[in-house]
Amino acid sequence: MSDTIKKMITDIESMKAKLGEEIAKQEEYASYEIKNGYVAFEKEILAKQKENMKSLWLWFTETPLLHLLSSPVVYVMVLPAMLLDMMLFIYRKVVSSVFKFDFPERKEYVVFDRQYLGYLNIMEKLNCMYCSYFNGLMAYAAAIASRTEYYFCPIKHAKKVAYKHEYYDAFLRYGEEDKYQEKLKKLRDDT
Repeated sequence: MSDTIKKMITDIESMKAKLGEEIAKQEEYASYEIKNGYVAFEKEILAKQKENMKSLWLWFTETPLLHLLSSPVVYVMVLPAMLLDMMLFIYRKVVSSVFKFDFPERKEYVVFDRQYLGYLNIMEKLNCMYCSYFNGLMAYAAAIASRTEYYFCPIKHAKKVAYKHEYYDAFLRYGEEDKYQEKLKKLRDDT
């Protein structure tokens, strides 16, 4: 990778950090605290939130019938997701101990905190928990896969890919056979 590309990647990462700081500033108005992993709202805020909660009766009557009828198809996906979750746990334990590299923590990806919002009824909270679990798990699986790819096959694709994970830009160019084994060893040593 050229020095120009390395510098651009560094600049992009710096801008991402600045963007994160700006977003955090906008969210600082927060009327809640996180204590021991639980979100605690100020009592007045929670009371105001509960005033804006839609009743279950209203929620069910306003939800289109096809949405309700298709919900078992949506929720049954929890079963393969739980199997994937279990397999990722085993994979992470075995591979990290054998190859001696670190994987991200599951808790960084699978986050449950929307159930503390007072304006959501029980069905909305259940839906939010499903989405938090499923999307967090998919992101976690992608993070594990990208970390694995970085170790075993850090070669860019010839075709453009729609999604590039955090390691992809450090990969070797497609067809870059010159000193491949040395470069592969250096990439592995850098992890």
